[in-house]
Amino acid sequence: MSNIGSHGHRTPTRLLGGLLLACTLGWWGPTLAAMPKERIEIKIDGVPDNMADNVRSYLTLSRYLTREDLTDPQVRRLADRAVDEAADALRPYGYYAPTIRSRTSRDEPKWIVRLKIIPGEPVRMKTVDVEIVGAGAADKSLTQVVAETTLKPGTRLDHTSYEALKASLLRTARDRGYLDATLARRELVVNPIDLTADARITLETGGRYEFGALELEQDVINDDLLRAYVRFAPGQPYSPEKLNGTQFALEDSNYFSNVVVTPGERDRDKLTVPVKIHVEPIKRNRYGVNAGYGTDTGIRGQFTWDNRLVNTKGHRSRIELTASEIRYEALARYAIPVGDPSLEKLEFSLAYVDEDIGDLRSQRTELTGGLTQVFGRWQQVMFLKLNDERTIYPDGSSDDALLLIPGISYASLPPNFLTGWVRDAAYYVELSGSPATLGSDASYLRFYGRAERVWPIHGPWYVRGRAEFGTSWVNELSTLPASQRFFAGGDRSVRGFALNSLSPPLPASQTRTGASSGQGGGGENKVVASVEIERDFPRNFRGAVFFDTGNAFNDWNTPLEYSAGVGVRWKLPMLMIGFDVAQALSQPDLKPRFHLNITQVL
Repeated sequence: MSNIGSHGHRTPTRLLGGLLLACTLGWWGPTLAAMPKERIEIKIDGVPDNMADNVRSYLTLSRYLTREDLTDPQVRRLADRAVDEAADALRPYGYYAPTIRSRTSRDEPKWIVRLKIIPGEPVRMKTVDVEIVGAGAADKSLTQVVAETTLKPGTRLDHTSYEALKASLLRTARDRGYLDATLARRELVVNPIDLTADARITLETGGRYEFGALELEQDVINDDLLRAYVRFAPGQPYSPEKLNGTQFALEDSNYFSNVVVTPGERDRDKLTVPVKIHVEPIKRNRYGVNAGYGTDTGIRGQFTWDNRLVNTKGHRSRIELTASEIRYEALARYAIPVGDPSLEKLEFSLAYVDEDIGDLRSQRTELTGGLTQVFGRWQQVMFLKLNDERTIYPDGSSDDALLLIPGISYASLPPNFLTGWVRDAAYYVELSGSPATLGSDASYLRFYGRAERVWPIHGPWYVRGRAEFGTSWVNELSTLPASQRFFAGGDRSVRGFALNSLSPPLPASQTRTGASSGQGGGGENKVVASVEIERDFPRNFRGAVFFDTGNAFNDWNTPLEYSAGVGVRWKLPMLMIGFDVAQALSQPDLKPRFHLNITQVL
């Protein structure tokens, strides 16, 4: 290795640009003036940016960039020292024989120190010997770590890969229950003469620990119910992941204000680890008031009352009262944990709903029972609903229908939903129906699905896709109550059209002059799709441009309506404000429609 040290007429656009520049300088000028000015500029040539950054961080010179009392001889001495320091900074990347030249020049009021680096040939791995001994010698998780390492014979020496391999072996061993695992040998020998390196690592796993006795400190729920939330059992291999899973499951149960899952002192003779769980009760009753505004719903509000612990069996109840200009609802729920209570529950609900849907008005009472279960990343709900509904038409006439509706639905969950991770996609499908053979006043089969996903493009740019599809198999649409028909249009559908305004018109016999808004009476099928390009801006703003298309119809030959628009969203600590303006392109005679949503975030 060798180290060598040497030393007119303004257009409106221009006027606007000048004004913006002046405003920017006026805003940032005082801040920029207060910042310390660099007296030394370091330029590094010949290596990739990541290596250059590492070299720069190694240099003593980097600590003197803003010093104002430096002399020319001091800067040159620091620049000479930078040659050796840069050589040391390249070693983690496998370059042990670089050629480095430094040159110092003065460009008042700064010094410029330039390092010209020729990395040379890298050191390559000659031998990578990883040995696993002890009870975990054949553990697949440990052997997989060895198989997947990038530190292999013939590859360039990378100290980061070497350190990562050691850390991954120890971490994986302890995650698998080998709590006494140690690295008995860890050698990295570099021969700079022939530019080769040998790595030798020996992992001694020791014995594999098991979960020992479980101690519960609590008087909140039944011990049997609490144990059902525990993700491990005495005698199973010890796993920190299962401890964390237990912590998350207990916290998400909403029974406790504080949860502490603590491993005890491990028994090295019996190879066991006892665990203590301490929980404290949550406040039993929780009340909430939520208010908002939307162009679809007008002013809306909701009152909720949750009894999060009806009894020590973990039963819970919820009362919801919701009101807006188009919908009133009173709902009572009662939930009972069953099986694995973090993944399964029985739920019963009774609701009364009075709402306007298109040109129809629906007044219904719904009694529902369902079993909710989680399988991997999907939540399944099997339900049976008794729906007593009155559908009121614009002419004042009405139809009553009593339906017994069995069904099943699936909804996607975020990865490891117990931890509350944010998901970038959401999917929902439901199949339901009401056979006349069970005494229903209508006989039909209905499928509905929706999907939404966000794809990051680059930096602050995103693409959001949304789709809905629904279809019904029914002999006569008029026998279906309003809540079982399909409608399109609105803030969360085809923007540029009013809420539920897209659907087949009602028969003339059910309308009269002035009684119908022309929004329609619902259809057997529904298709909606939307593509939105979004960009994040400072201060929690997000802008968007979008294209929507869709319709609700009986005949599959019915053309789809479509629209385009722009929007902005603003997230505040307690509010989410969304504003869109959309133009119906398929009906250009319609005026642009504004969609405003103000939602309280609790």
